[in-house]
Amino acid sequence: MKTLARLSLFAALALGCGREEPPARLPSSATAEPAEARNAAAAENAGVREVPARPARPAAPADIPAPPDVAAPPADAERTESGLASKVLEAGTGDRHPGPRDGVTVHYSGWRAENGELFDSSVRRGRPASFTLDRVIPGWTEGLQLMVEGEKRRLWIPAALAYEGRPGPQGMLVFDVELLSVNAAPETPDNVSAPPRNAERTASGLASIVLEEGEGDRHPAATDTVRVHYSGWRAEDGELFDSSRSRGEPASFRLDRVIAGWTEGVQLMVVGEKRRFWIPAALAYEGRPRGPQGMLVFDIELLGIGDVQ
Repeated sequence: MKTLARLSLFAALALGCGREEPPARLPSSATAEPAEARNAAAAENAGVREVPARPARPAAPADIPAPPDVAAPPADAERTESGLASKVLEAGTGDRHPGPRDGVTVHYSGWRAENGELFDSSVRRGRPASFTLDRVIPGWTEGLQLMVEGEKRRLWIPAALAYEGRPGPQGMLVFDVELLSVNAAPETPDNVSAPPRNAERTASGLASIVLEEGEGDRHPAATDTVRVHYSGWRAEDGELFDSSRSRGEPASFRLDRVIAGWTEGVQLMVVGEKRRFWIPAALAYEGRPRGPQGMLVFDIELLGIGDVQ
């Protein structure tokens, strides 16, 4: 029987469980092991039970001192109507700002303004963090959109835009953030609401169309491990609920440990192929307490078979 994987932070994000505790709450999951967390997101959306372990992290700084202005933003800080304050520490290299649904990869450190306590840092862990801006605390959603790639900025986030009333570090929080890269959110397909007439259909109710032909004639078996890029939308309203492309890294998992629509559908593909699937609820999360409901639409690119690193 296929069961859901234990939820990592990104798995919870991908499943549309509401705005999650972002950078400040990442140390034990997503930012601690970005690749593992990204695989977990795909795993959860596909119903995977297990995610391969990742290698040990390299050594990183043992401690990072609080900024001298951690207690309050300086007079020359930029301020927004929401109460967010920020200051550019180092100018970026481009002019593109991430949108509210784009994925970003960042390095960051976070302190409590009240006492300068460092409560989280991707720099200290030696690995950047990746996430989508619509799944983080409002201060991050707003603040990161002010930045461009390569920029370093200090954010003073008032409690109301952070964890007020929720588990997490309380009061005003201060983050030093370096925006390493932006991954644009994929656009919703025009035919997301229903498969077109020319779609292939199987006896189970799965429908699909080939978006780009692949190479060779080898199809994965149900017991194979596959490496994919994918994006998933709810057919009902076109909501993007998860995308490996937004996170900037493919996902890998075994096909016999995913929802039925993925197990069946990916076996139709060959390496290099891109295909759009309309997965009926009965082949997805129907009857499960967590997971996007109704018919789901996935764009999947099969990158490899049995080549998980």
